[in-house]
Amino acid sequence: MKTLLQCTLIGAVTLTVSACKESGLPFNQLPDFIQGDVQSSQYDGTTNDLLTGGLGASGLASGTAPAFDDPINPTAEELRTLAIYNNYRALVDTVPGGGYGEFFGPQVGNGGEGMIPGEEHLAYMSVEDSDVPVTVMVQVPDSFDLDQACIVTAPSSGSRGIYGAIGTAGEWGLKKGCAVVYTDKGTGTGSHNLATNAAQRIDGTLTQADEPVQFRADLDDQARADFDATWPDRFAYKHAHSRVNPEADWGRHVLQSIEFGFYVLNEKFGQETGIGLKVVKVKPKNTLVIASSVSNGGGASVRAAELDDSGLIDGVAVSEPNVNPQVDTSFTIRQGDGPVLAEHSRSLLDYTTALAVYQGCANIAPEIRDDAPLNAVFNNFTIAENICNSLANKGLVSGATTDDRASDALRILEEEVGIQPEQNLLAPVHFGLSVAQGISVTYANAYGKAGVEDSLCNISLAATGAGGAVTQLSDAQEAALFSASNGIPPSAGVNLVYDNAEGQPTNLAVSASPSSSQQDFGLDALLCLRSLAVGTDVVSGVPLSGAAADMSDRIADGIGQIRATGNLQGKPTVFVTGRADAILPINHTSRPYFGLNQRVEGSNSNLRYYEILNAHHLDVLNGFPGLADRYVPLHHYFFQALDLVWANLADKQALPPSQVVRTVPRGDITTPLSEANLTPISGNPDVGDRIVFADDQVKIPD
Repeated sequence: MKTLLQCTLIGAVTLTVSACKESGLPFNQLPDFIQGDVQSSQYDGTTNDLLTGGLGASGLASGTAPAFDDPINPTAEELRTLAIYNNYRALVDTVPGGGYGEFFGPQVGNGGEGMIPGEEHLAYMSVEDSDVPVTVMVQVPDSFDLDQACIVTAPSSGSRGIYGAIGTAGEWGLKKGCAVVYTDKGTGTGSHNLATNAAQRIDGTLTQADEPVQFRADLDDQARADFDATWPDRFAYKHAHSRVNPEADWGRHVLQSIEFGFYVLNEKFGQETGIGLKVVKVKPKNTLVIASSVSNGGGASVRAAELDDSGLIDGVAVSEPNVNPQVDTSFTIRQGDGPVLAEHSRSLLDYTTALAVYQGCANIAPEIRDDAPLNAVFNNFTIAENICNSLANKGLVSGATTDDRASDALRILEEEVGIQPEQNLLAPVHFGLSVAQGISVTYANAYGKAGVEDSLCNISLAATGAGGAVTQLSDAQEAALFSASNGIPPSAGVNLVYDNAEGQPTNLAVSASPSSSQQDFGLDALLCLRSLAVGTDVVSGVPLSGAAADMSDRIADGIGQIRATGNLQGKPTVFVTGRADAILPINHTSRPYFGLNQRVEGSNSNLRYYEILNAHHLDVLNGFPGLADRYVPLHHYFFQALDLVWANLADKQALPPSQVVRTVPRGDITTPLSEANLTPISGNPDVGDRIVFADDQVKIPD
């Protein structure tokens, strides 16, 4: 076998690159899942940087977003800066007094404006059996230390684009001096204008040409023209309409992003041979790798840890992970002396379609109507009453009065669906923002591998104008979609449209159902999605048949593909989740995953679960009065989770036991958050605060 020295010396004269590759030396090679070229940029940390897009900490906190010189033709750098601004602020509360700049933020522990110089490498990749491009990115800060090499994964939260985790796992990793590897997980802001054929390149700029783009619907020109003639000015979106159920591959996307990270690091730090090849120097065995991120990104990292059969991942630290645990009825969940929950581990589509159907009525239940912050701001109570009436007329809620019907809708969500009461104060805001509705549409399409032309439940995506009628998205809005959209309409001007609404296709939020002739948030369409999720017509109770049954079966198969196994292979792992999470209910995500993991790994488990009181899913809402008073930033505890896993891996410090963390709300938005509000995760919690698995039950203290 030729040595490196021989390859280097001989290569200069006679030895070919191919011959050296065959020498058995570990040469660095671009992974074969990378498609096309790798785009690389260097940021000096003064005029532009990795973390803040050149805005600095104060720019990210500013209420004035960065503008484009030409709103119709933004440059790639302008799009990147605005994407970082919007994605950071979508997940982190930057309002003064909420912890930004003191407990978290680019400047905390970093000084100045917190700008971080370094390299950024961007590419498309694919997974086996799919030709849909997935975006992957590696950021290497100048502070990266080869002697203390580390990588942090940052798959995007929600369905966001490649910068979707910049303010969460990205910030922590970059400030730690780690390389951060990102992926959009096959979701992202890939939008396809079916009228004009415009789609986004990897850098967010638009093109109508036949060239690599983030996503185009699988329609030839004639099929696209026919669709546009019937349903003009519609959009297709990557997560919903790529026909590949991207969530089934989220774990693989994360593992491949790590492999690409090692490639980039070895191109930078690998040993020179003199023949254009680098010998691998940065390897899993000498690099600390933490799989991380929040929400969907957290779920993707958990799935990656389960699939990791190559020893790429050393530990896991995630916040509010979107995990759909395999259903295991051999254990139950109980909080305090409350009811025993046996029907846990419902799928995301199950509980989300339930929220989409019932929450609009529950919003005006006497128990929460006036107490839920911003309820009347985000919701039209006349439409809420119409929803209650429509549900009652269909026999789905009971009660003689609107109050009775609304209370019954709330009861159904709590008692029958297993939603925590703590979500009730936040759920109205989420409903008003169409969170459950948008998730239901996107995931039903994705799980069923539906195309845009399938028009699942007669819902499409388009801009809407006066009265909710479909209109064209403005050129300026479309030009900014890469930077402004979260990947799940309604977002950035693209809305959910109920094509079967009474009168004409109408924005779902103000549409009238044919069965009721009332503005009831397109309840007929939402009931269709709910029926597909459960396999039965929820109004008649009759099993679905024909095409609906076929689609429901496809959706069920898609859900089966994304179920988590609970086997973390002994990796040190921390989950932090807010008890008041109103998007990913804890009785169907973190709590049952903890139980499943105990079942699967038993005494070999290294998973710790910290349930944070007075915390929820979207910290950005804490910047509003009424919410700031009641809630603390879960983001702070996510960073603690990363610190704890780092200390465990790097310094052999034991992970604290699973526990409930009893935080203290600040009581008023004018009172700045302090350490007194942020009860730390305890290394030795009281017995009454410990979360345990015993007697076939996950036991959660009140």
